[in-house]
Amino acid sequence: MSSPTRRDGRGDTPPPWTGSSEIEVLRGFLDHLRISIVTKVDGTPEPQVRTAAVPSGTNLLGLLNHLTYVERSVFLGEHVADWQATFRAAPADSVAGVVVRYRDAVKRVNGVLDGCADLSAPVPRARPGRPAPSIRWALTHLIEETGRHAGHADILRELIDGTTGR
Repeated sequence: MSSPTRRDGRGDTPPPWTGSSEIEVLRGFLDHLRISIVTKVDGTPEPQVRTAAVPSGTNLLGLLNHLTYVERSVFLGEHVADWQATFRAAPADSVAGVVVRYRDAVKRVNGVLDGCADLSAPVPRARPGRPAPSIRWALTHLIEETGRHAGHADILRELIDGTTGR
């Protein structure tokens, strides 16, 4: 799919036109954001992909690593002991390796979502010892979390090499 070009030369892909059901719209927007963040990380050269450009230490590879943990925690019930640590990829982690782990988490989460018809139902694999949120809440949270970090990634990537858009 080609990206429309704006007058200022930025290429961008607009939000998706999905089916009319609530779950199709939510999943369509989530998938759109997932692709956006992977696009920002994939192809960014070392060491810039893991170099912090802001005082908080935020970097592109760390954002994608963090979102991998978010996907697995919210929908697969995996426990995360130290959320702050998820913002750092291990020095031995390659960009390709983090991208593969993220895509694997997305595939596993989509497999869970494929079996969910009622957005009011609890997520099927809640975190142990915690009440299960509704699928609607979990999807909305993941859209918010992924969208926020995709915005961070957009700014970081522009600072690295001027790349903008999705």
